[in-house]
Amino acid sequence: MNILLIEDESRIADFVAHGLEGAGYQVRHAADGELGLAMVREHAHGVVILDAMLPKLDGFELLRQMRQDGNTTPVIMLSAKVDLPYRLLGFETGADDYLPKPFFMEELVARVKALLSRETSQASIDTQVLQIDALSLNLITRKAHWHEVSAALSPREFSLLEYLMQSPGQIFSRKKILAHVWEIDFDPETNVVDVCIQPIKRKLGRKNLAAPLPIESVRGVGYRIRVPGTP
Repeated sequence: MNILLIEDESRIADFVAHGLEGAGYQVRHAADGELGLAMVREHAHGVVILDAMLPKLDGFELLRQMRQDGNTTPVIMLSAKVDLPYRLLGFETGADDYLPKPFFMEELVARVKALLSRETSQASIDTQVLQIDALSLNLITRKAHWHEVSAALSPREFSLLEYLMQSPGQIFSRKKILAHVWEIDFDPETNVVDVCIQPIKRKLGRKNLAAPLPIESVRGVGYRIRVPGTP
């Protein structure tokens, strides 16, 4: 499995590449954001490991352009900026995971394996489409449809919407969503779930003001997919 590492610090790049290769992965490396984006566009990769602060094109902008291109490759963002606003910015931009520096190589390998395992399991699902009224989610192409609007979702957006659509009408707390979709403990008081919900609503709801997207926030509790005919 090919992994693209976009990291400008040679010491860290060597450390990460050596650890990943020792775990059985093939690693391609870019030392700046412009080269990294070109490599993302030219070749398919199983996972992209992306430093947040890069020369020529920073990691947040690189990731933003990836997602605008419709590229849904899972991305793990690395950053020495550990404050919550930066982590939320990473997830809002389209990151699937955010690992603060310094980190243990074993943890990075575990997170890579988790993302690749999720990708593999999704590709083997027999039921290809989840459908609730006019909202549908293709589990193979990872595209969502709401009336005439179709949108490609980032891996994290896809996992969140799939989780809600598997149990229509059920209210999920933010804590449950964090545990299932992110698979890593977060403070349930953070708004990382809300940050991930907003781009889904923007992508699907922008042309359907007369038909509100049925992703419903239940005040003080969490989120659900509203089922037609229910209050």
